[in-house]
Amino acid sequence: QVQLVESGGGLVQPGGSLRLSCAASGRTFSNYAMGWFRQAPGKEREFVAAITWSHFTTYYVDSLKGRFTISRDSAKNTVFLQMSSLKPEDTAVYYCAATPQANVPSDWGPKRKNEADYWGQGTQVTVSS
Repeated sequence: QVQLVESGGGLVQPGGSLRLSCAASGRTFSNYAMGWFRQAPGKEREFVAAITWSHFTTYYVDSLKGRFTISRDSAKNTVFLQMSSLKPEDTAVYYCAATPQANVPSDWGPKRKNEADYWGQGTQVTVSS
């Protein structure tokens, strides 16, 4: 049994920054990729970013590259999503996910299956004045 717990969401002004955290418990994630998805009201779930455990390889959706940065703390099985220059259209529920790293990037990204072994409960990010 594995649990993913997100934190760090909230209300932020346009142009501001926010850092999300996702802590994994229950087993080691040394052979996994962890990442972030988001879902805005009335929209499909969208891939945001991912990072592997073996080689620290990162992946980003092109539209967000440069504003969002994914990182990890291996000792704590925790991943972070640093978000900057936030826009109202970034408003969404952000979900943490974990899947075998061999499945990334083939399964994660635009027009991909976007399936994962484990999902967090989500954390709300609202960008508004």
